Amino acid sequence: MRSYNLFRLKSVDGLCCAVPESCAVPAFLGGGRWTFGGKLDASTDAPIDFDDRAADTAIRFNGFYLFQTVDRRFTCA
Repeated sequence: MRSYNLFRLKSVDGLCCAVPESCAVPAFLGGGRWTFGGKLDASTDAPIDFDDRAADTAIRFNGFYLFQTVDRRFTCA
């Protein structure tokens, strides 16, 4: 698993954006609507809803991976 910076949308519980550490953070993550949610890497348990294959595909085309999680560690509640 590659290393990611994880961001959470404040207004939608569980909506996350994973950005590889080697990539620039997309501009839409600025402006105070998103909050930094930590780092994901091989030493961290990823959210149960995180799909490595989908992440690889999304990152190849978009540079980031959006996903919804119910994992309490990554929700805003």
